[in-house]
Amino acid sequence: MPDLLLELFSEEIPARMQGKAADDLKRLVTDKLVAEGLVYEGAKAFATPRRLALTVHGIPARQPDLKDERKGPKVGAPDAAVQGFLKATGLASLDEAKIQRDPKKGDFYVALIEKPGRPAIEVLAEILPVIVRTFPWPKSMRWGERSAKPGALQWVRPLHSIIATFGIDTEEPEVVAFDVSGIQAGQTTRGHRFMAPDEISVRRFEDYEAKLQAAKVVLDPQRRRDIILADAKTLAQAQNYALVEDAGLLDEVSGLVEWPVPLMGSFDEAFLSIPDEVIRATIRANQKCFVVADPATGKLANKFILTANIEASDGGAAITAGNERVIRARLSDAKFFYDTDLKTKLEDRLPKFDQIVFHEQLGTQAERIARIERLAAEIAPLVGADVEKAKRAARLCKADLLTEVVGEFPELQGLMGKYYALAQGEDASVAAACEEHYKPQGPADRVPTDPVSIAVGLADKISILVGFWIEDEKPTGSKDPYALRRAALGVIRSIVSNDLRLPLAPQLRSEWSAYAERGRGLTALAHETISDLLSFFADRLKVQLRDQGARHDLVDAVFALEGQDDILMIVRRVEALAAFLATDDGKNLLAGTKRAANILRIEEKKDGPGAFDGAPDAALYAQDEEKALAAAIDRAKADAGAAVAKEDFAAAMTAMAGLRPAVDAFFDKVTVNDANKDIRENRLKLLNEIRAATRAVADFSKIQD
Repeated sequence: MPDLLLELFSEEIPARMQGKAADDLKRLVTDKLVAEGLVYEGAKAFATPRRLALTVHGIPARQPDLKDERKGPKVGAPDAAVQGFLKATGLASLDEAKIQRDPKKGDFYVALIEKPGRPAIEVLAEILPVIVRTFPWPKSMRWGERSAKPGALQWVRPLHSIIATFGIDTEEPEVVAFDVSGIQAGQTTRGHRFMAPDEISVRRFEDYEAKLQAAKVVLDPQRRRDIILADAKTLAQAQNYALVEDAGLLDEVSGLVEWPVPLMGSFDEAFLSIPDEVIRATIRANQKCFVVADPATGKLANKFILTANIEASDGGAAITAGNERVIRARLSDAKFFYDTDLKTKLEDRLPKFDQIVFHEQLGTQAERIARIERLAAEIAPLVGADVEKAKRAARLCKADLLTEVVGEFPELQGLMGKYYALAQGEDASVAAACEEHYKPQGPADRVPTDPVSIAVGLADKISILVGFWIEDEKPTGSKDPYALRRAALGVIRSIVSNDLRLPLAPQLRSEWSAYAERGRGLTALAHETISDLLSFFADRLKVQLRDQGARHDLVDAVFALEGQDDILMIVRRVEALAAFLATDDGKNLLAGTKRAANILRIEEKKDGPGAFDGAPDAALYAQDEEKALAAAIDRAKADAGAAVAKEDFAAAMTAMAGLRPAVDAFFDKVTVNDANKDIRENRLKLLNEIRAATRAVADFSKIQD
């Protein structure tokens, strides 16, 4: 089967756009092919700074023929209906239609439409220019004389040439004939801008990739990444250093070069007095370079690794020297910022927060900090933190936002607060909290363990969640501009990872009160909003546990119990419930409780909700199985209740397992809907007792079979 080779050659495409552009090109072309009946065998897209390329192999040489029957009007229908049918089907007259007999509805005309398939190359010539013209770049531009004309081509950067060849690998491929805004598709491209700028004629993908390689262009982005990483490690190891790996920077740099050539440069050792993170951020942001460290100490060395896009005749000396000049200037700025910041204490910066609005409805940054400080003081005793240290850390934790270094490198917020706090002699826990109260910021981020950091971090996250819930600015769909999902997950991970007993509802109510005291008239809505926020935590906990392999329905079953806001205990219940349901006793008891719940649901529709609440009358037990079940329920309630009080959820599940034989025997021997109305009602009350007993550990009705 024939293969397609497509290349769109342009000026440099921004690195951040290349990966998605390659994926979009593949998706757009292959979707159109399938829609046209051309089902292909495989496709792969590539991107370099100057080109998007796509190969699609195993495309049929032509579309399949299509046959379709189009039902028309009844025989004898008005002429207008007949003419409309002929026009829609392309028939010259009714003589070209056939008549289909239908004794019930009457005879009607049917048109047999046969549409022969077209050669695939003709289909490609139609769809490819449309894809080029409508390509979904985040930003695009027009250029040249044609840019002023209506319908001028827009592309991310000026588009210079298009390769589009189609054919089988044993024959010379054909060029797909189309043009886009005067750019005619052909089979010519260019290699590296400086080392091989001449035109290259190609036929198919294998030929294309090999000729680009010879012309100093590595087409595959992953191969460019591998080259950069391997060569950078080799350069570092040759001087007894270790490369500080940076996956995000590696992706970006691989999108800046077509022929990667890593080189090592150096900077003045005096700059090593700046914190390592500032050096790394400066070199990364300004020159897209990697840093290296002493493997023995982990401290940065005064070396960096850049990635050139050319094999220079001087071995890269001039390129390295140019980067060294820029890095020296940028590090000089960073050192100036850092030294300047150290001259002003963190607390001396705080008055500026009175003039900085955190959120239009939630007040200034100063008010926000005051709320965090108040809540941190309340949480501190609950997590084993010193109250005064927690208050001090909360007061200072945002101050580094006003420093020069954080203004230049926002990603260093918190970390710089720690450095400045240590430099001014703050307690180590207070300094650590300035950095760690932001954590964890993602599933791979570490969770703080210092009690002061935990107290301030929880206060910060709970405060922001309550505030935005008050303003009804909750996450919707994929939109979460204030990272509230991340904040809730941060609370959950901090609690679970540190085995903290911290019921959430009191903390949410306390923070609510802090907002209500500002005269906002919020008290009437407190219960509803806090309940909604607890549900949000439940949803985030489901995500967290599901990522760890747990079942989300078990979280629902536990959260459905009244007053469940102790995250750690919910997790422990879920773990115990999952272990129990994995046993035969658990599976069978679940089946029995589901059966009881189903019967109750049906009968409550007849007798009304709550009709079978209340204790059954022992005098109405007519069979031994009823008496045995009642006794088993009493035992299970007592034993499970005692175990739950001790927070021994495994023992509570074992107590529930004791119900299984009595439940099985009851359903085997007892007819619930007895003819005697009183006995029927009593038995239904007994079934309700099963439901009530299991709710000591979870709401079994929420558990999926």
